Amino acid sequence: MMRAIAVTLLMLSGAMLSGTSALAGERFVFPSIDGGEIDLAEFRGKPVLVVNTASMCAFTKQYDALQALHERYQDRAVVLAVPSDDFGGQEFGSEEEVQAFCEVNFGLTLPMTEITSVKGGDRHPFYDWAAKQDVTPNWNFHKILLDGDGQLVAEFGTTTGPNSPRVTGAIDALLGAS
Repeated sequence: MMRAIAVTLLMLSGAMLSGTSALAGERFVFPSIDGGEIDLAEFRGKPVLVVNTASMCAFTKQYDALQALHERYQDRAVVLAVPSDDFGGQEFGSEEEVQAFCEVNFGLTLPMTEITSVKGGDRHPFYDWAAKQDVTPNWNFHKILLDGDGQLVAEFGTTTGPNSPRVTGAIDALLGAS
């Protein structure tokens, strides 16, 4: 019963997607802005919201809501910021500048990758995988939701805020289904 409710909520909250798992087969590892790596396989069992971000975008204020989601879900779900400069030069030129900007202006403590390509021929393998499932960011702050098994279950466009009922409802549904 709970699974049926979760699936219904996901269908209502975003585009329902299916395909291969981001946690099965190929590993998706991002270089962390803090050094080291962020391996999506480490998040098995948790919903993961992957968001391509940019520091100088009109939607940059969404960082506040991303941090609030990170704090709301703490150890039960993951919010991963992926800074990108793929949409008109809206990201700083170095990881140090991105990190300083996000810490000073938004107090970010959520996991963040290094500046990463999310479109085109040099995009990160995670975004290649997402594209094979017809999900490609068309602007900054595009959100991709994975379930605890790494299945791509929903996507949310730039204008859908991270704290919108569509996003939080989808995460809550996944948490209730697990």
